[in-house]
Amino acid sequence: MFVSNPWIASIHPTSSKPDVIPTPAAMVPPLTGAATPQKGIPEPDAADRLPWRYVSGSATLWVVGVHGGAGESTVTRLIDGSRSTQHTWPAFENAGMPPRVLLVCRSNMNGLESAQRALIEWAAPKAPEVNLLGLAVLADAPGKLPKELRDFETIVAGGAPRSWHLPWVDAWRTGDVSPEQLPRETRKFVTEINSLLP
Repeated sequence: MFVSNPWIASIHPTSSKPDVIPTPAAMVPPLTGAATPQKGIPEPDAADRLPWRYVSGSATLWVVGVHGGAGESTVTRLIDGSRSTQHTWPAFENAGMPPRVLLVCRSNMNGLESAQRALIEWAAPKAPEVNLLGLAVLADAPGKLPKELRDFETIVAGGAPRSWHLPWVDAWRTGDVSPEQLPRETRKFVTEINSLLP
């Protein structure tokens, strides 16, 4: 059972997308982890940081795969108006609102360790200037995660404002899946991400 943290205030943005059904405030996902970069977090070594690059064009959400094969292309297909950053932090040449970012990884040890490094980088004093919505962990295989990975995922997810675990979808291996064929957890993820976007 999930118990929200009373010390973290939830943010309830409203959706202005004409093709999206407005989400009740109660359905906006609450903050479950670190909401902003933290003081006292040591900056990771240069080799452990994601590169950053200037992005052009518009996107409602920038999807950052924290390692190769993370699933950022899959997540980008799920979220209308989102774009992949090809494993880099996005930056705008002109100052303004920081880009909205979703980190994505696989649920294996390499994926979770890569997500942990990216979250440490985000939390460090010289953090990338992004509005981090959270971390999506995509299952790396069908079935239940081993306990060691489940426990580590919980630890890593605590470093993100929100986290989602998306189950394995076998049909993605051979082609796209229509929204009604998606697992309930994945449909909920899409709804919650849309509730956080303008």
